[in-house]
Amino acid sequence: MQNVKKIVLAYSGGLDTSAIIPWLKENYGCEVVAFAADVGQGDEELEGLHDKAIASGASECHIVDLKEEFVSEYIFPTITTGAVYEGEYLLGTSMARPVIAKAQVEIARKVGADALCHGCTGKGNDQVRFESTFAALAPDLTVIAPWREWDMVSREDLLAYLAERNIPTTASATKIYSRDANAWHISHEGGELEDPWQEPTKQVWTMTVDPEDAPDTPERVTLSFDEGKLTHVDGEALSPYQALVKLNTIAAAHGVGRIDIVENRLVGMKSRGCYETPGGTVLLKAYKALETMVLDKAALKYREQIGLEFSHVMYDGRWFTALNDALLAGAASFAQKVTGDIVVKLYKGQATVTQRRSPNSLYSEDFATFGADDVYDQKHAEGFIRLFSLSSRIAALKNQG
Repeated sequence: MQNVKKIVLAYSGGLDTSAIIPWLKENYGCEVVAFAADVGQGDEELEGLHDKAIASGASECHIVDLKEEFVSEYIFPTITTGAVYEGEYLLGTSMARPVIAKAQVEIARKVGADALCHGCTGKGNDQVRFESTFAALAPDLTVIAPWREWDMVSREDLLAYLAERNIPTTASATKIYSRDANAWHISHEGGELEDPWQEPTKQVWTMTVDPEDAPDTPERVTLSFDEGKLTHVDGEALSPYQALVKLNTIAAAHGVGRIDIVENRLVGMKSRGCYETPGGTVLLKAYKALETMVLDKAALKYREQIGLEFSHVMYDGRWFTALNDALLAGAASFAQKVTGDIVVKLYKGQATVTQRRSPNSLYSEDFATFGADDVYDQKHAEGFIRLFSLSSRIAALKNQG
C-alpha cells in the first residue's frame, strides 16, 4: 500500500463506508478522518453519524452544512443553462458531487491529510465525478478507491467483515434499492428496476405522492425571478434553499417530478433509474417559460445549445473546468433578462405554466393579435418569404434546367 499517514473519507454511514474505515486502517496503517456533507438529504440520514463514524474507527468526523451553497452555487446556475440530461434527467445526483468533493478537499487541507478516499464503485459515474474534482483542486493528494482494490464483492462480504471486528451496523443482507437523496431530488436504483420491463412498484417512490392519489383539486404556485434567480415563492421572500424546500413540499403533494428512465452512464453501460424531483421540475418549467418571454429566437436557440452541452459537462463531473466556466458565463448573460413572475398549476403529477409576465417581455399583443392592428403590414411578409426561401428557389430552378 502507498505510504499515506492521514486519509479523509467521504462518509455516509452506510454499509460501504462503515467497512471502509477499518479496512483503510488495516491496509494503510493510517489515521482516518470521516467527512459527511449535509446537502439536504434529511436529518434522519445524519442523526448519530458522528458517533457511528467514531465507533467504526475514525479519529474525527466532520459534518459540514452545504445546503445553501449547494442550491445557490450549483443548482441555480445549472437551472440558468436549462440543462436536462438525455431529455429527462434533472441531474440531481451529479449536481451534488462537486460541492461535496470540494468540501472534502477543504477538510483534508484543514486536518493535514495526504490522501482522499471515496466509497464509489468501479461501475458508476460518481467515481469519475469525485476524482475529477480531486484532480482539479488537489492533484497532490493520493486518491484511494477501496472498491477498486479490495476483494469483497457483496453486501454479505461487507457484513461479515464488520461482524468479525465487532463493528455495529444497521445494514442487513437484503437491500432492495440503492437510493441517493439531497435537497434537489432522490434517486432509486436496484431491485425490480434492474428489469426494464418491470413497472416500478409503489414502494420505489418515497418523496412524492402517487399521482393517482394526489388531490382532485389543482394548486397554483407563483415563482418570482430577478435576473435569473428565484427570489419569492407565492410572494414570500426566501433563500435559495428555503425556496426549494417549499417547492418540494408543494409539488410532492401533487405527485409532480417522477421520471423512470434508462440512461447512458459515463463508463459505457446503461442503467435504469427512477428519480423524484418535485420542486426542481416546477422551478425548471417556470424558468424556461420566463425565458421564452424575454429571449429572442436566436438567443433562445443558443441558450438551448448551452443547456445540451452543459448537461453532459455536469453529468460527466467536469464542473471545475474551463468549459464549465464558459458555459455558465454564457448562461448568466442570458439570465440577466430573466426577471418576472410565473404561475404553475400542479395537478395529478403534472406541472403546467398558466400565467407569465415580465418587465423585459418581448411579447407584444399589438403585433401578435389575430384581430385588427395598426403596426403590422401583412403584405411585407411576401418579400420576407421570397428572400428567406431564395436558396431553395435557386436550387429548384437549377434542377429544372
